[in-house]
Amino acid sequence: MLTVLKKENRARRGRFVTPHGTVETPVFMNVATCGAIKGGLDAWDLREVGCQVMLSNTYHLHIRPGDSLIRDMGGLHAFTGWKGPILTDSGGFQVFSLAQLRRIREEGVHFASHVDGRRIFMGPEESMQIQSNLGSTIAMAFDECVENPARYSYAKEACDRTYRWLVRCMDEMGRLNSLPGTINPKQMLFGINQGCTFLDLRVEHMQRIAQLPLDGFAIGGLAVGETAEEMYQIIDAVEPWMPVDKPRYLMGVGTPQNILEAVHLGVDFFDCVMPSRNARHGNVFTWHGKMNLMNEKYARDPRPIDAGCGCPACRHHHRSYIRHLIKAKEAVGMMLAVTHNLYFYNELMQKIRDALDGGYFESFYQKYRILLAERSQD
Repeated sequence: MLTVLKKENRARRGRFVTPHGTVETPVFMNVATCGAIKGGLDAWDLREVGCQVMLSNTYHLHIRPGDSLIRDMGGLHAFTGWKGPILTDSGGFQVFSLAQLRRIREEGVHFASHVDGRRIFMGPEESMQIQSNLGSTIAMAFDECVENPARYSYAKEACDRTYRWLVRCMDEMGRLNSLPGTINPKQMLFGINQGCTFLDLRVEHMQRIAQLPLDGFAIGGLAVGETAEEMYQIIDAVEPWMPVDKPRYLMGVGTPQNILEAVHLGVDFFDCVMPSRNARHGNVFTWHGKMNLMNEKYARDPRPIDAGCGCPACRHHHRSYIRHLIKAKEAVGMMLAVTHNLYFYNELMQKIRDALDGGYFESFYQKYRILLAERSQD
């Protein structure tokens, strides 16, 4: 259960207690797809950048090294060394992204591994079994993510199927958590709202899943082709129907501006590969806007990426050096840029929490919602 400590209009400041520690919300979950951040960060580095929750990928870990191996090694916490909460996705989004290699049926999805082409079947029960082997703190229900734009009839079919799959996920998790030897017998389950960009389907689906005894609720199927305004309209429509005492998670989103807007609409949890993916190409976030370190004007710039930043990259190195390393394809360059971006995202969430605690979130939101989306002139 999430305890709402403060509210400012729809924005919420909360505290979520899990078997692996307490999460202060709003929170950004750092995406460690295969148990580490792409760009060279491990569990110990995540502590350095202020991470609260690590997110790992069910599909990729199932493919390699295999969830059975991770179970034998004591689960993801023991395997990676991360002691805090871990959320694992269900594999549903990867099935969506493998559209050319999949076949969806009521029982689940048949698809081919992107690594070696071997045939794989995953349904609600299989997804729960894999996530139980991983021993994550929070498991996501297996759902069907549909690309936008979509036909209304198919979007409705997918919503109905996602609901039926969710019930099966609940039943299977209950069975798994009751077994002796389960890595995490207190594993939590979040359900996922779907419905593409059709507001009536979104609301109807949220109303249905909100009746189920879940630990949290996610808004899925966004950032997959719709505009930012459509995304905000969907959040605005479904938020009133989300239980007030459970976490609200916007999956796969997004930019600092997206996060500010969604917090303003009442969302608590976020994740996105953007900060690490962009950093690996020299695109970094600062409190005065976005910056591309590959620009020639930074070749002889002796300043840190952001003078007000306390991350290891900004404390010890300057723009010129980090730019050189990335251009030379040195792994350290990517690591430094990724470290900076993840530190920035976690600091953003801390500042949001501070603003909610202090009762000045609205002014913070108005100040940074445009500034953080602009190109830095520094």
